[in-house]
Amino acid sequence: MPRFLEFKIDLASFIEELNQRLEINTKKTEELLEIKEKTYANFVKPLEMMDEYLNQFFTPLTHINSVKNSDETQKVYTESLPIITEYSTKLSQNLKIYQAYKEIQEREKSSLNEEQKRVLELNILNFELSGAHLDETTKERLQEIQIKKSELSNNFSQNLLDATNAYEYIIEDAKDVEGLPQSEIESAKYEEDGVTKYRFTLQMPSYLAYMTYGTNREIREELYKAYVTRAPQNAKIIDELLALKHEMSQLLGFANYSAYSLASKMAKDEASVLSFLKTLITKAKDQAKEELKTLQKMFHMPLQSFDVAYYSELLKKEQYDLDEELYRPYFEQKSVVNGMFEFLNKLFSISFVKVQESLWDEKASSYDVYHNNEVRARLYLDLEARKNKQGGAWMHNFQAHCIDEKQKEQLASAFIVCNFPPSSESAPSLLRHDDVVTLFHEMGHTIHHLLSQVNESGVSGVHGVEWDAVEFPSQLLENFAYEPAVLRLFAKHYQTQEILPDAMIHKLVRSKNFLSAMGMLRQLEFSLFDFVLHTRVHNEEEIQTLLDGIRAETSLITPPAYNKFQNGFSHIFAGGYAAGYYSYKWAEVLSADAFFSIVDEGIFNSQTAKKYLDIVLSGGGSKSMELLFKELLGREPNPENLLRLNGINV
Repeated sequence: MPRFLEFKIDLASFIEELNQRLEINTKKTEELLEIKEKTYANFVKPLEMMDEYLNQFFTPLTHINSVKNSDETQKVYTESLPIITEYSTKLSQNLKIYQAYKEIQEREKSSLNEEQKRVLELNILNFELSGAHLDETTKERLQEIQIKKSELSNNFSQNLLDATNAYEYIIEDAKDVEGLPQSEIESAKYEEDGVTKYRFTLQMPSYLAYMTYGTNREIREELYKAYVTRAPQNAKIIDELLALKHEMSQLLGFANYSAYSLASKMAKDEASVLSFLKTLITKAKDQAKEELKTLQKMFHMPLQSFDVAYYSELLKKEQYDLDEELYRPYFEQKSVVNGMFEFLNKLFSISFVKVQESLWDEKASSYDVYHNNEVRARLYLDLEARKNKQGGAWMHNFQAHCIDEKQKEQLASAFIVCNFPPSSESAPSLLRHDDVVTLFHEMGHTIHHLLSQVNESGVSGVHGVEWDAVEFPSQLLENFAYEPAVLRLFAKHYQTQEILPDAMIHKLVRSKNFLSAMGMLRQLEFSLFDFVLHTRVHNEEEIQTLLDGIRAETSLITPPAYNKFQNGFSHIFAGGYAAGYYSYKWAEVLSADAFFSIVDEGIFNSQTAKKYLDIVLSGGGSKSMELLFKELLGREPNPENLLRLNGINV
């Protein structure tokens, strides 16, 4: 029997097969409920594995709709969402299952292991957050809300992708591309009727290239305006989503969606989150103002939002003699990937062996992950930007490590998706250092899932991890992308194989916290907006007023009135971060603390790194991250290390 599932999907028969699987699952659930003496082994484990297998069936559709979007994938995905949501909601509201779980929890509390106790604890919480204990009329309304929410979130995401794909800006005057790196000019250049033209889009590599290096301010504003006004129809979706979330929260006994969200997170209450964010704003603001004063000296007129990337690049060159473009030949994509693998081998004794298999795109690849000469997991990579692929970067789990209902071991697998500059037959994919950081970030998520040794699928890998802790492993790993000893493993010139010179490494490390306080304020703006937004129902006008009020505290450059950032905030309206965007900073406290412990021990010989593998990565969601962190460092996290990591003086 193969150790890993083959990636395959038949769109033509998907809905039919989905309905068949759900019908079988429903019958199986009814049979399980008939068992007189229900135990963890004969009741909970089969239900957990049923959920795992359904996720394995559905994941290829979610994935292909994101990386190879088409009319057909949209149609099938849109049609499947209400079906899977109705099934999942009914299951999570099943009072008989809820009562059985509580009885098993009480009856077997002395014989269950910690993982099994955690599965029951989290499932019981999920049943309560789904309304299993409420009356049938309320349950029906909650189900309607969940179905509508999934539909709206999908529409939000699709509107954004369609708007991104639909836009292009054509430059005909070669003077307007002067100053751009030659590789970006070549990527944009095309011939039409014997005339050389340059095409720029809202795909991230193309958009960032002009915003960072484009000398024509009017074109920069045009591109910026197109980017921040994408998908205006999403404003109505936001209104509807907020109303539904608020209604759902109140039906479940919470004052608002932010309070509902915190029920399954590390943060104890709304006041804790708001205090955390506002304290960081206060500590970052003075330094951010000084950074802006320095940046403003680069231009004779007041800086606007569409100027920041361009003049930041000029200032970086001036302050650090650092030209981002000179680094890109040292960050050829394949070299970076292989160097990252070598780094992980040195840190955790894991290795990666390429697998020959047919995948969804010719540039996608897969690797078996080994630890102590044993296959532990499979990794899939899809790293280059292309049309009909959602922007951004993410990790998506496929299989979870566990012992199944037949007492056989199942290994884990996961995808990393990025949008790096595309390679061609004549030119490799040369990354910016920010891209390298992104890859390390997503790999941090991925090894958290792949290296889990938990035997219960519901708390294995990223499953069961509190949302405000899930960024801890990703942020920890991304910090190493600035470490000289790590950079020397992969920063090699793609033509000469010369290792990145020490002088260039030194400049890169020095520049790590360039404008870091301004960057922190921007993230805190997103976090505070998201969290306060979900404390009550807001209409479109009130949302803008709220955002403007928060920007008055956090945004040192007031964005233009046409900026409708919220219509593209897919993390909270099409992802899982609603009332949880603060998690990035909350988890960064943990990651900064652990990072300095590993660095202070010399990185590759670090005992903390070995403990991190054995406790955090192996432990997955089997315990609260609060407990795992204390086990790792023997103390509570130190928030001062977050400010130290970002170079913010306190």
